[in-house]
Amino acid sequence: MSRIGKLPVTIPAGVTVTLQGNTVHVKGPKGELSRTIDPDLTVAIDGSTLTVTRPSDETRHKSLHGLSRTLIANMVEGVSKGYSKQLEISGVGFKAEVKPFGLQLALGFSHQIQVKAPAGIKLSAPQPTQVVIEGVDKEKVGQVAAEIRLLRPPEPYKGKGIKYAGEIIRRKAGKAGGK
Repeated sequence: MSRIGKLPVTIPAGVTVTLQGNTVHVKGPKGELSRTIDPDLTVAIDGSTLTVTRPSDETRHKSLHGLSRTLIANMVEGVSKGYSKQLEISGVGFKAEVKPFGLQLALGFSHQIQVKAPAGIKLSAPQPTQVVIEGVDKEKVGQVAAEIRLLRPPEPYKGKGIKYAGEIIRRKAGKAGGK
């Protein structure tokens, strides 16, 4: 039995979970999400807990069991607390500005880069060298953070670029120099 899959998902107060066939709808104070679960799996709501069960010990069912339970748990946590990722910008003249459409980034190129915030995602820059991505969908928040980081990944010699908060960049020694 999947150790993660057999754990029940607790539904906090203020969050409602409804089932329509094999689609799970989760609504809470931060927003609402829905996801279609594989039709082989069974989702049951009992009071303030939700459980996911699988029909057999087939490899495919085992794989989907823990995954589906985790996806539903992430949806419940997202609509109740929300998710956020922080990025740090380092480099001379590298900065981020909040604009009505999203963010405008100066990353050492000959032009400014404009990042538009997708639906359900809030982009902010509390400091010019810090970017915060917030939203209810964990998958979307992580994807937007990865796309912004890809605009200028940190380089190993000086460490310039965009990195996740707390990410450690392995530095390389430069050329030894002439004699």
